[in-house]
Amino acid sequence: MGRVTSDTSATHAAALSAPEPAGQPPAWQRRLRRFGYAGRPQADARTRLVAPFPEPDRRPWAWLGAGPDLAARLARWSGWLGPLLVTLCAGVLTFWNLGSPRKVIFDETYYPKDAWSLLQYGYEGTWAKDANDALLASPPHILLSPEHSYVVHPPMGKWLIALGEWAFGMNPFGWRFMTALLGTLSVLLVCRIGRRLMRSTALGCLAGALLAVDGLHFVMSRTALLDLIVMFWVLAGFGCLLVDRDRTRARLAAALPAGPGVGQVRPDDAVGDRLRLGWRPWRIAAGLCLGLSAATKWNGLYFLAAFALMSVLWDMGARRTAGARHPFRSIVRRDALPAFVSTVVVALATYLASWTGWIVTKGGYYRDWATTPEGRGGSWSWLPDWLRSLWHYQSEVYAFHTGLTTPHTYMSNPWSWLVLGRPVSYFYEDPKAGHDGCTAAEGCAREVLALGTPLLWWAACFALLYVLWRWLFRRDWRAGAIACGVAAGYLPWFLYQERTIFLFYAVVFVPFLCLALAMMIGAIIGPPGASERRRTIGAVGAGVLVLLIVWNFIYFYPLYTGLPIPKSAWQNRMWFDSWV
Repeated sequence: MGRVTSDTSATHAAALSAPEPAGQPPAWQRRLRRFGYAGRPQADARTRLVAPFPEPDRRPWAWLGAGPDLAARLARWSGWLGPLLVTLCAGVLTFWNLGSPRKVIFDETYYPKDAWSLLQYGYEGTWAKDANDALLASPPHILLSPEHSYVVHPPMGKWLIALGEWAFGMNPFGWRFMTALLGTLSVLLVCRIGRRLMRSTALGCLAGALLAVDGLHFVMSRTALLDLIVMFWVLAGFGCLLVDRDRTRARLAAALPAGPGVGQVRPDDAVGDRLRLGWRPWRIAAGLCLGLSAATKWNGLYFLAAFALMSVLWDMGARRTAGARHPFRSIVRRDALPAFVSTVVVALATYLASWTGWIVTKGGYYRDWATTPEGRGGSWSWLPDWLRSLWHYQSEVYAFHTGLTTPHTYMSNPWSWLVLGRPVSYFYEDPKAGHDGCTAAEGCAREVLALGTPLLWWAACFALLYVLWRWLFRRDWRAGAIACGVAAGYLPWFLYQERTIFLFYAVVFVPFLCLALAMMIGAIIGPPGASERRRTIGAVGAGVLVLLIVWNFIYFYPLYTGLPIPKSAWQNRMWFDSWV
């Protein structure tokens, strides 16, 4: 599509008021081109519905000495080989010395003990005040009683932590095992999601590698807290919706009639408006995953709402591309209700199922509230007692969360999160020389600091601006999807300016920051059709950025793992006063 120009303003005005020539974009789109806007590509309808994966390159394998047949097979398998290799590296990094520090750090004083209680009773019991020291004693002692305790998070994440404790015991390695496993698997998910989004195995693997060397994700993978579990299920739900998007659009493309060219198809309003998209198991799987995220912590509900809406908008865009004259009317009639059931209803059912232990044991907090004088009667008395008790419990928990304003040393405002204004210290000791591995005469510092890799996060700030520009002016749905993931995990916290909140809540949208950064790095490298000089300069610049991020992770690695380092070295890593 060429730019429409004219020699005089009168001719230009006449041209814009005349009927649009066939194949030309509307006048408003042509005017926006001067600001970087790019119109919809005029390609075959099948290609516009489902962008093909490029043919895998055999040359790298041939350079490594593989024969033609082996190089062809390895190239075909690279879509899995690359992500699995990145995941293996991330797994080794995460599981190495996972039980250190052998302490109950930060909020591990809550969730591992609740998880063990779920294994014993099906609900959260009560622990003695000195239970932490008893757990770490030799031999350990479990100071747990069946008296119920008040907890303010759903049980799903604690059930997952309990799997590690069941397999490896009630010790730091056991209670951190499942978060380490899910953190490692999240790297694989990002690799595959990035590959599907950007149709590039290299950029997908880059996004996964960036996640593997992010300090916040790394620390949360090695700590038994709930937020990384939320992140995993959110990411899994997002990946399921991406697969559903491709399969749905492929179904529309297959139903379109033949076009003027050989092997081409053309849009058709009958298909776009009236085709029923049928059984969509991947969207149901997304509802299940998003339900599991909300059943771990309630902030998963924001992702459920955002992604469900995004999925419906994807359907509307697919029907428009397929030729629908009234795409909004079509999705209301044919897609909205199935989408609601597949996501919201499935997620709510999953959330209820996560409370099964509390429901069937009758020992949990508020379990018998409906049978007390306060709970009897009312307009909802026809509902089962367990359901009314559960609803009362949820309302009490909501009041707790919205009213939590107790000051904390490491609390931070979400305005400061992206620039890492106030990280959270999970653990700190200052051993003297000759103790706990300290060899420095000045003494040492051991800390586990929930701090994102600074260069990665600061580069991601620019990447977010890039994806927003790409979404708004290039109409790139991939950038919009990434922006949606960041917005759903980040923006809701601005509603709670008075609440006690922490930087580590941001781990839930870290994968989307890595995807945004990988997309920006892909743009820095340049498109395949660019000149060799342009691509070379871009590749060098992108390589330098990635190497600096990896170096930055290595530099802060002692602060992520609690390794003893000289106090002067620790002070050198406190780049800002607010990090202390």
